[in-house]
Amino acid sequence: MKTFRTLVCAFALYAAGLTCGAGQAIAAQSAKDAQASPRIINIVNFIRQTDYRLDNADSLMFDAVQKQIALSNKYNFPTTFLFQYDSLINPEYQQLMKTQLGDNCELGAWWEITQPHVEAAGIPWRGEHSWVSTANIAFTPGYTKAEREKLVDVYMAKFKEIYGRYPVSVGSWFIDSHTLQYMYDKYGIIASCNCKDQVGTDGYTLWGGYWNQAYYPSRLNAYMPAQTEKQQIPVPVFRMLGSDPMYQYDAGCGTAYQGVISLEPVYRDAGMNRNWVDYFLESIVNEPCLAFNYAQAGQENSFTWSAMGKGLEMQFAVFDSLRNAGKIKLETLGESGRWFRKQFSTTPATAVTVMKDVRGKDNKSVWYNSRYYRANLFWEKDGFCFRDIHLFDENCKSEYLDTPGEGNRFFYYTLPLVDRFHWSTPEDKTGLQFVSTETGSPIVLSDPVVTEPSASELKIISSDENGYTYTILLSEDRIKVTSDNPAQWALQLRVPEPKLSQLPFETFSSSGIGADFRGYRYAVSCKKGHVRKGSDKDFVYRLLPAGNTLVINCKVKA
Repeated sequence: MKTFRTLVCAFALYAAGLTCGAGQAIAAQSAKDAQASPRIINIVNFIRQTDYRLDNADSLMFDAVQKQIALSNKYNFPTTFLFQYDSLINPEYQQLMKTQLGDNCELGAWWEITQPHVEAAGIPWRGEHSWVSTANIAFTPGYTKAEREKLVDVYMAKFKEIYGRYPVSVGSWFIDSHTLQYMYDKYGIIASCNCKDQVGTDGYTLWGGYWNQAYYPSRLNAYMPAQTEKQQIPVPVFRMLGSDPMYQYDAGCGTAYQGVISLEPVYRDAGMNRNWVDYFLESIVNEPCLAFNYAQAGQENSFTWSAMGKGLEMQFAVFDSLRNAGKIKLETLGESGRWFRKQFSTTPATAVTVMKDVRGKDNKSVWYNSRYYRANLFWEKDGFCFRDIHLFDENCKSEYLDTPGEGNRFFYYTLPLVDRFHWSTPEDKTGLQFVSTETGSPIVLSDPVVTEPSASELKIISSDENGYTYTILLSEDRIKVTSDNPAQWALQLRVPEPKLSQLPFETFSSSGIGADFRGYRYAVSCKKGHVRKGSDKDFVYRLLPAGNTLVINCKVKA
């Protein structure tokens, strides 16, 4: 991420001969399974020319890119290098790429806006330095639509002048939908990438989106997956940075800032740590994922080689073993974009499954995404809950689509039904839990078994302490829950009193819930079962089954 943090570079060298981790961390995967649900790794390095936060920045950052290229060449890895405009126009970088880059690598655009870029487009520069991280200066949502188009035209013309073609891949912490659509329509980009979900990190919040993998964004909101071909931008947006599928979500839960636990090789307890990398790749390579699984590796050059080098070298050795074993596909971002567009006419259903806990707490986490919603199921020592359910609606327009944003804090959201991060306090974490309606006590589930009954469905069977089973079927547009428990049960949301004012819910009926989130109205309904409003003090709502079956309709009704 952009904030320059103090990084401790201690780690254990990767043991020779292991495909991924100690002992048998990853079991053998059949070639048939790998072909049906490929496990894709993009190595993406994004390049700035300078960084005012660093002494001797230009030299250190150039050195980092040189060493990234040498490492990719050593393993013959297809690697994507994305350039900010200031580094794009630098003759030293041009010479480096033309003389040292492997033929299987790819050059593209990194869409942070700098002073040379803005001035080339005839727009006044508003920053204190030639590159700043201020949201309304560094990112196109801070510019008018006409200015966004000028910035694209200037960049594309310069890129073609230098390399003889237009870039096919464009990445950024966030690109607005108008810019993305313009890049597609006029210059034919085929792939993009944006930041993982985060709250307050570096001043930017992206929350509730398609978790990991990739999606087709709405024409009205590049963070919101579209439901129809007509309303989607046909450029897949891949989620960056390899977010920890177990522990990233609760990092800072109940506060205004989320920590970073990711594959980025500069983080001592994550991407730099061998055990964490083993754990992360186990979920990517060997667990149920539906259509495909994905991770982005690599690092921005602002961190410099002294911080990233050892972690990258360790990771590359792991990737090489996994590639040689046929367990992962290493591709450029553009190659992944072409594959995605060939395979999927609309955003597919995908999953990230974590059944082994790197911290030894025996927690488990399952993420499910479709074009209609995302959900996270979380098992911990004291129980089970849906930590998160966010709904997607292609008609929900970004507040920055037509009007430039101001200041250093931009916010991108989808539509919450369950949001443990925001609706908890650090001392009292919430979630949508199974409860006994007779006693109000939580029903603790354990020992989940995850299967894939179809290309778009994920099935989870988990049992309570009395041996009764609960089956959760996650389908593209609904969540179905059944149980063989003869007693009365429900899914219940309880929220700590200090957080009740944040809830979007306005109306309750027996069949559904009406909500208003940041001025956008939407409704959620039960196809089977019914809703009961609580007193807030006891619970916010209960979703009760009919005949031991509950079906939640995840198609948003505006």
